[in-house]
Amino acid sequence: MKLKGIVPRIWRRLKKVLLVLFVAHLLYIIATKWVNPPITITQISSWFSLWGTDKSLHAKWANYNEISQHAKLAVIASEDQLFPDHDGFDFKSIEKAMKHNQKSKKRHGASTISQQVAKNVFLWQGGGWFRKGLEVYFTFMIEKIWGKERILEVYLNVAETGEGIFGVQSAAEMYYHTNASSLNREQAAMIAACLPNPITYTVVPPARITLNRQRRILVQMRNIAADPDIIELVTGNKPKK
Repeated sequence: MKLKGIVPRIWRRLKKVLLVLFVAHLLYIIATKWVNPPITITQISSWFSLWGTDKSLHAKWANYNEISQHAKLAVIASEDQLFPDHDGFDFKSIEKAMKHNQKSKKRHGASTISQQVAKNVFLWQGGGWFRKGLEVYFTFMIEKIWGKERILEVYLNVAETGEGIFGVQSAAEMYYHTNASSLNREQAAMIAACLPNPITYTVVPPARITLNRQRRILVQMRNIAADPDIIELVTGNKPKK
């Protein structure tokens, strides 16, 4: 009899805890539409990994209008060319990656910029179905609540661009001694080129693999520069008809 009474009580308390967590997360998502995330789990993890070394954490925020249009275009060209058009998920790329991963040991990802923001801001690095499930939820929510411009702004500020370096403003200062607003095409493409793995794809000194990727990104930047949706997102102005 006691066991029968304990189980319902545990379930009721669990439901309350889950409801509180859901409301708290929802409020945090709404708040971060306007308030910049103070720190991410990835940044905390990086800070611990740098503990005891001569390196430190660099994470400076740049508002959307303080970031070079070249930087915005470069990350779209390199990471997610359908970003202005999808609802958070690129299902064709996901299907293609799944087919490739079934045949090859070299894994291909298909995360959109929105998914990467959801992971970087609200979750932790690594795989697992549980984290992936949470990523889907947070991706859906920021697409509905934040909008594309805010998602891109946050991505450009929380993406890891080097060991202990986060965001394009920190990257611009560390690598080129300038501000995010002053990055030119080549510099922006080089920073975007490091995003898959900023520890291996070094910017300064530039690794050969980073230089190769930079050249491909510059080509893609030219290819997508005339897309009306991308023009509107990158410049904030609707293209003339």
